[in-house]
Amino acid sequence: MSRIEKLRKHSLRSIVRIAGDRGYRSGMTLFWTRWFYLKCWYHEVKCGRNLEVFGDVLVRSPEGEIVIGNNVQLISSSWRSSAASLNHGVRLRTFFPSARIVVEDGVGLNGTSITSRSQTIRIGRNTMIAANCMILDSDFHIAWPPDQRRIYGGTDHDLDVQIGSNVWIGVNCIILKGVVIGDNSVIAAGSVVTSSIPENVLAGGNPAAVIKRYP
Repeated sequence: MSRIEKLRKHSLRSIVRIAGDRGYRSGMTLFWTRWFYLKCWYHEVKCGRNLEVFGDVLVRSPEGEIVIGNNVQLISSSWRSSAASLNHGVRLRTFFPSARIVVEDGVGLNGTSITSRSQTIRIGRNTMIAANCMILDSDFHIAWPPDQRRIYGGTDHDLDVQIGSNVWIGVNCIILKGVVIGDNSVIAAGSVVTSSIPENVLAGGNPAAVIKRYP
C-alpha cells in the first residue's frame, strides 16, 4: 500500500493530529537531549553517544562520579512514557567522592531514582527499568538506637548494587543496598528487592523471591 493510499484512510484532522504528535516528540526530544548534554558538561558527567532524553533529568553530583553509556534512553515525562504515568523525572544523585553510578549501553530509565551515597550502583547493558523505580546503596539512617537515627553519617553499612544485562524491572520497584540481579532476569511490578536474585528468573514480592526459572 502506497503512502498516499494510507493517508486517504485518515481524516484531515487525524493527519494533522498525528503529524503534530510526531513533530512535538521529535522537537522536544532534541531540546531535552541537548539540555541534558549541557547539564552533563556542567556536572562533569561522562556521557556516551546517541542519548534520547525526554523531560528534565535531575543530576546532582557535587562529589562522586556518574557515567552514562551509548544509546541510553532517559524518560522524565508522563507524556513520553506512554505505558505508565511517572511520579517524577529521572534522578541521578551521588554524595561521597567514592560514590559511582554507571549506566551501561542501551539502558532505558523511566522516572528512575538512583542514589549512590558512597558505593557503586551499576546497571548492565540493555536493561529496562519501568516507571517510578528506586535504587539505593544505603539505608541513610540506622534503625537502632532511635536517638541516633538523625545524626548517623557513616558509610560503613553502604553496599554496592549490581544489576546485570538484559534485566527487566517492572513499575514501582525498590532495589536496596547489596543486591545483585543476574543477567536476563525479570523483577515483577511493585517488588522490594532486599537480597540478590540469580540470572534467568522471574522474581517478585516483598521481599522479592524467585517465582519462576527460565530455560
